Amino acid sequence: MKGKKYEQSAKTFDRGKVYPLEEGIKILKGFVKAKFDETVEVHIRLNVSTKKVPQNVSGTVKLPAGTGKKVRVAVIAKGDKAKEAESAGADKVGYEDIIEEISKGKIDFDVLLTTPDSMRDVSKVARIIGPRGLMPTPKNGTATFEIAKALEDFKSGLVRWKIDTSGNIHVGSGKISFSEEDLASNVRAVVASVESAKIPFISGNVIKKITISSTMSPGVAVDVL
Repeated sequence: MKGKKYEQSAKTFDRGKVYPLEEGIKILKGFVKAKFDETVEVHIRLNVSTKKVPQNVSGTVKLPAGTGKKVRVAVIAKGDKAKEAESAGADKVGYEDIIEEISKGKIDFDVLLTTPDSMRDVSKVARIIGPRGLMPTPKNGTATFEIAKALEDFKSGLVRWKIDTSGNIHVGSGKISFSEEDLASNVRAVVASVESAKIPFISGNVIKKITISSTMSPGVAVDVL
């Protein structure tokens, strides 16, 4: 059952139409607003059979206009790298203590960074953080010796995307209060990142459909050129 605001917004546009990105953003910003600054989400449907959905395919993208939210970054490291993380503004720095907290289900961060030489110990909680998309990997820039740079990137707008079991990707791409230009640049960056990724089982066009929505709104299908 959809709420009254959702139903009101759904009547303001043609849900069967694909709009140019800028027009789609105007429609989105014209919807009935919630009482908080909603996150704008990009939903990408890949051009892949549900029987051949790629597994464990992910990537990162730097949003030009940032995310509009505070990103909590935890770092598992020792020695100089732990000191580097503290100096660079990590929200949480530790080693065995953080791993122990994770094993008990306490996850109070949005991004987890570690050094490559710590991966063996971090892998002990992989079954907990893996399904949440928090397992550090070199590919995503979360298992690195360049801790300070990684912290700066994630704090300033680097986001991760991952293909779900249905062949879709969902990425928070800013706030509804952002300007139309900033939202458009963020959406384009996400789409470009997915299009440039090496995704198995897909030949030709990688993306089948793109929809944008805010936290509480209906989705608007858009064409991102």
